[in-house]
Amino acid sequence: MRILITGANRGLGLALAREACARGHQVFAGVRGPGSPVDELKRLQEEYPEQAIILPLDVTDENSISYAREIVGLRVDSLDCIVNSAAILLGRDQKLEQLELGQVEETFQTNLFGPIAVLKHFLPLLRKGEAQAVLNISSEAGSFAGAYGGDYSYALSKSALNMFTAQIRRELAPSGILVYAVHPGWIKTDMGGDRAPGDAGESAAGILDLAERRTQAPEHAFFVDHSGKAMPL
Repeated sequence: MRILITGANRGLGLALAREACARGHQVFAGVRGPGSPVDELKRLQEEYPEQAIILPLDVTDENSISYAREIVGLRVDSLDCIVNSAAILLGRDQKLEQLELGQVEETFQTNLFGPIAVLKHFLPLLRKGEAQAVLNISSEAGSFAGAYGGDYSYALSKSALNMFTAQIRRELAPSGILVYAVHPGWIKTDMGGDRAPGDAGESAAGILDLAERRTQAPEHAFFVDHSGKAMPL
């Protein structure tokens, strides 16, 4: 498979890039910009020089996304999978009275508008692929059923991402493209923290099983966990 992964320089995105390369896939590993840490990705590229391609891709900048699309298009004529993994979590401890609306906007720019813009520009390549899949990395925080008083920016952005996923699923499913919003679990990453019980590598393996169609989610489920189990909306 040819896979585009955003936010691939750390956390779940990096774990996905590693697992995908280990499985023999070609990975376009999106990295936000020059200031982003890429040491781990460079090591991955040294290990898999024909498979791991570091791609400058800032999901908050449509010009960056458009340019990344041109770079990918010069190397391949199709993509088989897009994983929107780039995300931020701001204002975790803020109560509603202290909520910084600028951070809400910034969060939506990355967590919602980013995936929208990525698919806008890369969908033509995906349509030319084989056994295609779109995987938007979401969270149980975006579930109405599990709503809680906190993480307003993050939870609202992931809830909106779930809605966007439902929309594009309606559009793309008739052509055979899999579309899921995936809750990866509470995993040990910079975002998840050291207390998280889950492992990013294990979650990445489950997510790629969905992309490869080794795991079959329930027929009408579009919001699932990394094992393919339907998540409550």
